[in-house]
Amino acid sequence: MSSLLEKYGVVHQIATAYHPQTNGQAEVFNREIKKILQKLTNPSRKDWSHHLEDALWAYMTTYRTLLGMSSYRIVFGKACHLLVELEHQAYWVVKKCNMAYDQAGEESKLHLQELEELGLEAYENSYIYNQRILRKEFQVDQKVLLFNSRLKLIAGKLCSKWDGPFIITKVFPYSVVELRDDLTRSTFQANGQQLKIFHEGPRTTVGEVESISLTKLAMGDRRVLELFWEWVSFNCGGDTRGHSKISASKRG
Repeated sequence: MSSLLEKYGVVHQIATAYHPQTNGQAEVFNREIKKILQKLTNPSRKDWSHHLEDALWAYMTTYRTLLGMSSYRIVFGKACHLLVELEHQAYWVVKKCNMAYDQAGEESKLHLQELEELGLEAYENSYIYNQRILRKEFQVDQKVLLFNSRLKLIAGKLCSKWDGPFIITKVFPYSVVELRDDLTRSTFQANGQQLKIFHEGPRTTVGEVESISLTKLAMGDRRVLELFWEWVSFNCGGDTRGHSKISASKRG
């Protein structure tokens, strides 16, 4: 490079814009960001890009002794307050709102206890849900029905929201099941939470069908028929002699 500059008579002067190593302010900033990233990244240091925004936010909102304020305050003209400080009423909130320090401290403790109780309640509800939830276990060659979420809004009240039946061909971990459609012979994967077992009804053949005559069944019970005609004659006052003759002839 030096020989090339001498050949064309160029005077090489180092400027900050073209030589960042001479910019002391940039070096200090980079050194601070480097220290923050060293504490956030894993041992391999390959995930530094995922923590860069958090490192910049921490650097911009940190109080600087030489400046007497944070970099955020220099840019925006006010201090950076997080929402959690407003929620739990930090010291600066109490001082600015001219509130009673003791009363605010007691209320903050109550709020923290309430948050802890809500967390424990959520944990208990999750535990109860996990204990009561039905674990679906599927097997290969089993017939299942698939829930069609598209029919949840457009289908009528009497329309079934389940498609199928489909046949299970493979069962994967984490409730993933591979299904096969017998009509199209195509396979696809579905979530096990959207499936339910298809129960087939009893199958009847032509030889197993038995025909029952209601007339023969009624005429077989003669005593019931006689009591029926006696009830008709008593309530209606009609002539039931013909029916009596019929029953007598059948009895003989």
